[in-house]
Amino acid sequence: MADRKLEHVTAPNTPWNQSLRKRKLSLLHGAWMLLTIGLAACGGGGGAGSTASQPETNPTPTTTSTTPGVATYLSLNLNALPNYVSPDLPVHYDTALLATRNVTTNITTDKGATLGRVLFNDVRLSFNNTKSCASCHQQINGFVDQNQFSTGFAGGLTTAHAMRLGNVAFYQGNSMFWNKRATSLEDQATDPIQNAIEMGFDTTHGGLTALISKMQALPYYPELFAWATGDSTITETKIQNALAQFQRSMISADSKWDRAYAVVYAANGNVNSAQNFGRSLAGANIPAANRFSASEDNGRDLFMRGPNNGGKGCAGCHQPPTFALDPNSKSNGLDLNETVIFKSPSLKNVALSGHFMHDGRFGTLEQVLNHYASGVKAGTARDNRLPVGGIAMTAQEQADIVAFLQTLTDTTLNTHNRFANPFIK
Repeated sequence: MADRKLEHVTAPNTPWNQSLRKRKLSLLHGAWMLLTIGLAACGGGGGAGSTASQPETNPTPTTTSTTPGVATYLSLNLNALPNYVSPDLPVHYDTALLATRNVTTNITTDKGATLGRVLFNDVRLSFNNTKSCASCHQQINGFVDQNQFSTGFAGGLTTAHAMRLGNVAFYQGNSMFWNKRATSLEDQATDPIQNAIEMGFDTTHGGLTALISKMQALPYYPELFAWATGDSTITETKIQNALAQFQRSMISADSKWDRAYAVVYAANGNVNSAQNFGRSLAGANIPAANRFSASEDNGRDLFMRGPNNGGKGCAGCHQPPTFALDPNSKSNGLDLNETVIFKSPSLKNVALSGHFMHDGRFGTLEQVLNHYASGVKAGTARDNRLPVGGIAMTAQEQADIVAFLQTLTDTTLNTHNRFANPFIK
């Protein structure tokens, strides 16, 4: 509802973590042996000069005799990788939920996601060594650019607001970008690299052929591709699959809402259901640090309940517990007679987005809620669940929903070293 329809890691030893059993992502380790990563992201500052995130501190050096380029340029220990395959997750990220991820044959491996992390943060993948995927998808901001439009490699501005990436794995519609022009996360991955505004390897600058030649000449990429895929040859498919693996590992599961809801889930049948989503998170059964305020809990209630049951029906499109978009959702009536069906990313970390909708036209969540309350316009792309004119909401109800949306911020995803810039040179 707040956006245009277009990891959790081992957490500190808090009372919440002591009280909840953790689940491991159960991916088939044998599957990666059958893949060559043969292994998506969107344009923007890792690598040299990045300020989007910080490298891991005091890494154990990798074996310089076999991968000297990696040791020179990256703070990676290839013998002790971060756990991308089976990170610790709270109980409501159960087997049924994990089965809804949008992956078929490109199974995530620790090696593949590590390669994807390097690619995602490398400014050398832009024509003039100034932009990486992380330039526009900044980890500290929930993998988004808080500016309305992002600045490309030559100083030009993009024409769409950068999308958040947390829980991108759980969008079941598969198609990517606001206008759904990419068929999958893999298909989307190299589009920004070839974009004339974003990263600059368009046909004028030699396209992917020129990029791959550049990568083959960098000392660390032949080493990394050989290590991750068994073959030092660099191809577009390998680049796409590694980036998609890295992005699918960006699971957001440690927001205030997650920590409170996990208590309710565990106490009421261990099932993700409308009934459990509707339970209060403001009671004494919730640890004080994660207990919702009256405003947050009322906003949660309005968000979760349907319009025929006293709520606003937001969860019909933005589906808990991942808050990824219902793949059957249509557009939200931004413009009169709109014909393009847009999609939106998960609402996790939505409060950090800076701007909202595909074109970033709104600068606050309050403006977003005002649109849904009084600004929905007619058009063939409009979702029929959104009445023309808007959903009746008082000013207090709008404020309460904003308060609830702020509980979806996940600082663990936004700060963990698994997703940080690994470059030291």
